[in-house]
Amino acid sequence: MKKIFMALIFMLFAVPSYALDGTQLLKQIDRNLNPESFEMYRKLINVEPDGRKKEFVLFSVKKGMDKIAALFLEPASERGRSTLRVGENMWLYIPNVGKPIRITSLQSIIGGVFNNSDILQLDYAAEYDVVKVDETGNEYLLYLKAKTKTVAYDQLKLWADKAKKLPTKIECLTEANMLIKTLYFKEVKDFGGGIVRPSYLETDSPLYKGYKSVMIYAKIQKKDFKDEVFTLTFMPNIESLRK
Repeated sequence: MKKIFMALIFMLFAVPSYALDGTQLLKQIDRNLNPESFEMYRKLINVEPDGRKKEFVLFSVKKGMDKIAALFLEPASERGRSTLRVGENMWLYIPNVGKPIRITSLQSIIGGVFNNSDILQLDYAAEYDVVKVDETGNEYLLYLKAKTKTVAYDQLKLWADKAKKLPTKIECLTEANMLIKTLYFKEVKDFGGGIVRPSYLETDSPLYKGYKSVMIYAKIQKKDFKDEVFTLTFMPNIESLRK
């Protein structure tokens, strides 16, 4: 009887190993992609079916799991615009227009296949719970479920290199398992300071056939920022962080 009782106690309090391991694995993938706080420069390119391209250069800063801001440097027509994301709240600041305006995760301030959630990406562990982890050859496959209904994608399937613990591909899905887009992480590069991560991110979507968008990371470095940087009142002053 005592053995049965002890077995029941163990079953009640035991945590499935994949849940704990999956959560820690996702957090490690987040940290391998980016430091906890950093600044970076990147180029975003939208490619249309006829080959025409539109390019943007952004300076971005991030703090913790859920604060990120970005400043447009190019093209000249967009220079000075800035965006801010704190959790699931997003804003766009346009010089000489007035107060920052609310934007949504599924909109795109640059057009193309990347939406605002992709451009202002938080830590994956901030938005998703790990449902399951499979092992497929040299990769892990993480099944992720959005923590709230406000997250851009209800589900993610994330493939990660086992050795590097870096993503190689992510499929973004609706609650009904419809594929919205696929992200491809390529060209792992040493940015210095212990940051070794993909420098090239490409996306396509069955909803935008013939179109694709690319993110090229030019510089990433660790840097700490005060909380006031991630406020509406600071949005016109993000340029000052580059000095």
